[in-house]
Amino acid sequence: MSTPTTEPTATHHEDPAEAAAISAAVEGATVTSWFRDTVSRYPDGVALRDDDGTGPVRTWTWSQYATDACRVAAGLRALGVGPGDRVALMMRNRPEFHLADMGTLLLAATPFSVYNSSPPAQLDYLLSHSEAKVAIVEDAEFLSRIRAVRDRLPALEHVVVLDAAAAGDDARPFADLLAADPVDLGTAATAARPDDVAMLVYTSGTTGPPKGAMSTHGRICWIMESYRRGMGIDLAGKRLVSYLPMAHVLERDVGHYLHVLVGAEVTTCADPTRIGEYLRRVRPHFFAAVPRVWEKLSSALRGADRTPERAAAFAAALAVGAERAALVDTGQPVGADLTARHAAAEEDVLAPARAILGLDACLSAFSGGAPLPADTLAFFRALGVPLGEGYGLTESTFVVTFDHVAPRPRAVGRVLPGVEMAIAADGEVLTRGPFVFRGYLKDDERTAEAIGADGWLHTGDIGHLDEDGYLRIVDRKKELIITAGGKNVSPANLEAALKAHPLVGQACVVGDERPYLAALIVLDAEVAPGWARAEGLGATDLATLATEPAVRAALVAAVTEVNTGFSRAEGIKRFAILHSEWLPDSEELTPTMKLKRRGILARHGAVVDAIYAGEPGVAVDVAPDSARPAPMEDLA
Repeated sequence: MSTPTTEPTATHHEDPAEAAAISAAVEGATVTSWFRDTVSRYPDGVALRDDDGTGPVRTWTWSQYATDACRVAAGLRALGVGPGDRVALMMRNRPEFHLADMGTLLLAATPFSVYNSSPPAQLDYLLSHSEAKVAIVEDAEFLSRIRAVRDRLPALEHVVVLDAAAAGDDARPFADLLAADPVDLGTAATAARPDDVAMLVYTSGTTGPPKGAMSTHGRICWIMESYRRGMGIDLAGKRLVSYLPMAHVLERDVGHYLHVLVGAEVTTCADPTRIGEYLRRVRPHFFAAVPRVWEKLSSALRGADRTPERAAAFAAALAVGAERAALVDTGQPVGADLTARHAAAEEDVLAPARAILGLDACLSAFSGGAPLPADTLAFFRALGVPLGEGYGLTESTFVVTFDHVAPRPRAVGRVLPGVEMAIAADGEVLTRGPFVFRGYLKDDERTAEAIGADGWLHTGDIGHLDEDGYLRIVDRKKELIITAGGKNVSPANLEAALKAHPLVGQACVVGDERPYLAALIVLDAEVAPGWARAEGLGATDLATLATEPAVRAALVAAVTEVNTGFSRAEGIKRFAILHSEWLPDSEELTPTMKLKRRGILARHGAVVDAIYAGEPGVAVDVAPDSARPAPMEDLA
């Protein structure tokens, strides 16, 4: 089964000369040859740091990183790992991941990460499907899950554990690998070829088991070079913080491959809930995050305790910053008066505020993985943080759009140099180039569904592409809500608008085959208690606040305001405030805080039914005029 040839309806953006230049620059390159070259350029530069703020800081120079990775390669080779074999990695974000991953690549083998939350049944599938020969896990708890299914994994020959105390007859310590005589870097760096698979990422679809997306060394090198050129910043020796799970393609791309390409210094953060303190300690030059992280940083700064005078000064400085950003982002000149006012705002308010967040040294900031509320983007642009959105998917190997210089609200950046992009007749975003993944492991049918006969990658996203190459994403094709009146509605856009309100931590819009749209709202656990104290409310826990009339009134006003930005058919008529926070890697959220819509509906289905039944105490009605049922002409 193959996807038919696609005839795009929008002009795609590509400069053939740029594409040819990128291809020439990376011809013959692999991740390991990049690694060798970076080690040669910066042997004494710091490559990896482990600094949790509680003890001595561990550091690896590039030469030390190379020696340890070569030792791991030798240790794995002694275990029988060779070209084409697969090695599973199950560990938190820590320097040893880099040693294990690069050590595997130096053998022309393929490393892949699994989420640390994976239960035994999922590990059984992932390690069986991949035919992993070796698994490297962090501690006894992770090891116990492997042990629970070990007898069902005939291809798994060895298990290695970082915590030596957890080792035993069936698991050897990671220290054994590091004790091996290192392979020669110059020789090992040439073992892999550009067409060999370097990255295997398991990604869940809407149906069926997870798919193993394969990207080769050459594809990674091509899109990383495109991104480097599009970003326009030299990150050699610059600081990065790596904190998302390495099973997520964004973190693997930024915290590992981009790091190797440019020679950046990476500080690993094993606990993503502590990212705020890591930012203040590391002060990164480049920082990539999912929208929820940006929203939390914004809420923390906006909700900080200030005297009335300081609050007024903060608001005034932000207004000046927003005025300047609006001109700069649209290429307009900034006059002398505004320049002077902005310089004063910078010195007194904006620069200190960025320092509070740890973003005062930031040269480029990235948001991706889900829609970023326009208000959040505007806040950071006004603050002076060069934040821009990017767009990509596992199957495109990395992002294919990004712009931190002149971002546009509700757009996910401009198409990167050399990348082809188009819009199909049904509105689906298509992209094509040497970066498109090889396919899904052992799944030719779904590979053919993803990549058309003409080479276009079908992203599954609905979007618009303007004449300047800016991409706007409407929604996932399979996540559009179709109301009982036949109206197609994008829940993601509404949810992004709702989360722009500081009280809203998470939101899920519902309404498929229902007469109107409704929403499940989760209060922001960091902002809501402070808001409650400022309002003189006695309780600050989320369960009690969800029933407070003042909270409900504030959210009615917020939803009413959101509705003004959408048609009447897209307005939210009712909502419910849930009593507990949604946590990453739960029934409601992925590890990177994307909504799990099916999980949300399964767990909170009774609440959704109560909303549509209008049950008092559950359903909260929005101002009638803001979300009244649409007339028939609006449903066409």
